[in-house]
Amino acid sequence: MSSKKNVIVGYDAVSALGTDLAAQWDRAARGASGVGRLTRFPMTRDFPVQISGEVAEIDTTPYAFLSPRSLALWPSPIFKYAMLVVHRALANSGIEITPELSPRVAVTFSSAIGGQDAVLAADRRMIAEGKMPPPYANPNSCINMVGGKISILTGATGPITATITACATGVTSMIIGALLLDAGRADVAICGAVDFALVEPIVAGFATMNGAYQGKPGQVDEPPERASRPFSIDRRGFVISEGAGCIILTTQAFADAHGLAYAIEIAGSSMNSDAHHFVAPYLRTVAGCMADSIDNAGISVQDIASVNAHAASTRIGDKVEYQALKALFGDRIPPVTANKSMIGHAMGASSAIESIFAMEGMLRGIVLPTINYTADPELVLDCVHEGARPVQQEFVLKNSFGFGGCNACMVLHRIA
Repeated sequence: MSSKKNVIVGYDAVSALGTDLAAQWDRAARGASGVGRLTRFPMTRDFPVQISGEVAEIDTTPYAFLSPRSLALWPSPIFKYAMLVVHRALANSGIEITPELSPRVAVTFSSAIGGQDAVLAADRRMIAEGKMPPPYANPNSCINMVGGKISILTGATGPITATITACATGVTSMIIGALLLDAGRADVAICGAVDFALVEPIVAGFATMNGAYQGKPGQVDEPPERASRPFSIDRRGFVISEGAGCIILTTQAFADAHGLAYAIEIAGSSMNSDAHHFVAPYLRTVAGCMADSIDNAGISVQDIASVNAHAASTRIGDKVEYQALKALFGDRIPPVTANKSMIGHAMGASSAIESIFAMEGMLRGIVLPTINYTADPELVLDCVHEGARPVQQEFVLKNSFGFGGCNACMVLHRIA
């Protein structure tokens, strides 16, 4: 385990379960689902995807930086929700970014999809009305602009980078933030991710890839809340959702010097690439990423109390993740929770939100349930399907895997 400790001093999230973190946790602990009917754009009955996990609108009145005037040039929702969770996470941390501290604050907050909705709207306006794109169309679509807007909001002038690794973006953001702290380039890192991918061609594109959940032809439609079912024998693909999560990291020395409260650290981490297939995960490298993160933490596999799985609910993805867990833990795989069963798949933001749920669970001594679970005899797992379970967790393994073979795993350690 590294002698340098990077601790979590604040976090916040919005997801399909709600826009208040405490309410989201309460719903998750009760096994509620945030999945419902897709309403983000008009569609016909034959559109291939009919359900989604949508984030509710927020009351922006208390936040001057989210006023209609401030957001007029930033119509993509990624900016509104990214700035909201960052503002609230910093408030929770107790950190004030002063001009003196500013150069020591890094921003690794990112997005996997970005504001492509703004470009689509501009394209449709060109076709329908013959009008040129608004001047802010391209900035809305620049993925690194999310971090840029956060830098402007907070005044952070330290290192800034967009950590884009598809669905692993949130965890990758935390790992890169920790590396900047380890390298002495910053004392604080604003980490996390945001994605609002419920844009018509993106949703349809996931359907044509056979990745997104679609009802079974010839059968009565299921209730939407039943659709996301990771590790289940009847899993049929992921439910596309929205969300944002921010995690504030600092060095332990900085937190102690400034009287900041913390109880969890990033004990170990790993990133690697499958170099195998553009979407199908590769067992050897997925298992290697898990094993290396545990080794990097300086612990043994027996120390892991629970696993917060990537578990997108795809046939091949869930199978490979199970096989990797089996290769690592043998017949003693710890309890595994799949948060996407409740919040759907928020693309790059999913692993940031799930990391926050994992940390809340560590502090509360609770492993959240995997809902909609029907055992698959080929995937022998304890998915905590009976409901939230009391489990004291000193070490938790968080998995995240993205398109392009981007793997990122992290070991969280409760230190207080």
